Amino acid sequence: MNEVQIIQSKIYEIRGQKVMLDFDLAELYQVETRRLNEAVKRNIKRFPKDFMFQLNLDEWKILMSQFATSSWGGTRKLPYAFTEQGLAMLSGVLNSDIAIQVNINIMRAFVAIRQLIAIPPVDRIGLLETQMKELKEYIEEVFTDYNDINEDTRIQLDLINKTLAELQVQEKLSDKPRNPVGFVKPK
Repeated sequence: MNEVQIIQSKIYEIRGQKVMLDFDLAELYQVETRRLNEAVKRNIKRFPKDFMFQLNLDEWKILMSQFATSSWGGTRKLPYAFTEQGLAMLSGVLNSDIAIQVNINIMRAFVAIRQLIAIPPVDRIGLLETQMKELKEYIEEVFTDYNDINEDTRIQLDLINKTLAELQVQEKLSDKPRNPVGFVKPK
C-alpha cells in the first residue's frame, strides 16, 4: 500500500466534512499527539472552527465502532479533527522535512478523493449493468426451462391418470369372481 493510500484510509467524514484526526496525523508526522496539539495551540489563530474542531463523545463513539482494532492510544481527551484547510495550515506550523513530505502526500490524497467523487468510475457501473442484464436473461431462461419441465410433467401425469381410470373401468366390466386373498381357514 503506497503512502497516498495509507493517508486515504485515515480520512474520515465527520460533520459532513472530510477530516483527519490528530493521532493519525501525529503518527504520519512521526511525533507524539500531544506535541502536535501543542504546536497547534501555540498557533491557534491559524485554526478557526472550519479548519479544526474537537470531536464530541457521540462522534467519537461512532468513529471508534468502525475500527476493528484501535490505533488510538486511549488518551483522556477527545481527538481533534482537521479539515483540508486545517491540514494546509498545519504545514505552516510543522516545518520538518517529514512534515513537508507528509503534507504533500496528504494534499495528493485529498485531491484523489475529490476526483473520485467528481468522476465516478463509469466503467464499473457499466460492467455492473452488463452483469445484471446477463443475470436477468439467465434467470428468465432457467424459469422458462423450469416451466417447460413442469408442462411435460403435467402432460405425463394426465396420461398416467387417464390410463389408471381406463384400467379401473375395464376391471369393473369384467365380472370375474376374484380369488380370496390371505389365509384361508381349513374347514
